[in-house]
Amino acid sequence: MKHGKKNARRYIVAASIGALLSAGVATGAYAGTTEEPSAPAAAPAYQPEMVKALATTLGVSEKAAVARLDREADQQDRFAELRKDRVDTLGAFFAEDGSLVVNAADAKAAEDVRAAGLEARVPERGESELDRIKARLDAKALKSAPAGVSAWSVDLASDTVTVEVNGDSDAATRSFLEAARSNGDAVRVVKGQEKLETQAVVPPGSRMTFNGYLCSVGYGAKDRNGKQVLVTAGHCIEDLPALAYNGTRFAKGTHTRFALGTRSVDMGIATVDAGNSIGLDVTTYGRAGTVPVKGSKRAPSGAALCKSGQTTQWTCGKVGSYNVSVTYTDQNGGPDTVVTGLASSSVCTQGGDSGGAYISGDQAQGMTSGGPTNQRCNGQVNSPGSSYFQPLDDALAYYGLTLNTK
Repeated sequence: MKHGKKNARRYIVAASIGALLSAGVATGAYAGTTEEPSAPAAAPAYQPEMVKALATTLGVSEKAAVARLDREADQQDRFAELRKDRVDTLGAFFAEDGSLVVNAADAKAAEDVRAAGLEARVPERGESELDRIKARLDAKALKSAPAGVSAWSVDLASDTVTVEVNGDSDAATRSFLEAARSNGDAVRVVKGQEKLETQAVVPPGSRMTFNGYLCSVGYGAKDRNGKQVLVTAGHCIEDLPALAYNGTRFAKGTHTRFALGTRSVDMGIATVDAGNSIGLDVTTYGRAGTVPVKGSKRAPSGAALCKSGQTTQWTCGKVGSYNVSVTYTDQNGGPDTVVTGLASSSVCTQGGDSGGAYISGDQAQGMTSGGPTNQRCNGQVNSPGSSYFQPLDDALAYYGLTLNTK
């Protein structure tokens, strides 16, 4: 897509925007008291605003929300041990009550899962089979983009590939749905969804700017040679532009896997200019200090998630599904673009939130890709909504990068 000031394609990405932070940005908020006046306050285990958001979402106390986050972390560690011990599992997801449900390949694996203190089930299909079904749908969509299909993804909770439909008037969509339904009850079709679009808009102010347009800074990392790079949404740097922060250049786009109207993955990197750096704290726009980046461990479906963005600032929700494919509609009449490899969330975003930072606890999760065309957030941390993000760990692996952490 071209990013010229006039007659340019208008890309609106609906989710989390990270802010460019200097190396000297203050650390996050602290909590807790001690009877010894001289003793330093202890850093909270979780970002306070995330705890507050989760408590509001679940309708529980903040103490109960912290207990749930502790339980989630413990269950994730147990699941990691099962995989390390080569127990045959087919993915896992968090249920509404906060329990991690592990899909076991057979009865023996289920016994091992339960022995580890986790819930187990032997699904009819499981992650591997659903991934194969989705891969066939991806291949079909990449030949002819189904404009009437917003997204399709593996949903472990329902043990299906879920297809979200906004209309079925075009031939490509009808053909796609026919192929999807040929899989019987392994595919679940949900109608009445909105069209999706990427979201980068002409800036009213200055964050990460290029050619008169705006996106947002994602995460800093270094390549195999030690060179510092910015990891962001691929569509933000489709033309590999020079990037500016507060009017001053700080990086130059070098690689992107996004191209309008063709098979795309929404990841890209820019080389950071000498003398500049990407900070190690995600801004919450004054709502709760800053959040340190300490790793990029992927959060399971159902885990708490927050994002920082230029337009909607600090909003929170939960991780949806991974391995999501979407059809993005160009608002200027250009070709539709199928993007694969995304993750979905219930985090609310709007235009101008492109390219920035999703984080769960202190673990970086990804960068904004897109969301519903007409979505409007209400200004609250827990604004109801949805969005799609490019998982960070996939981008790090693809480009051979090491995340900068605190």
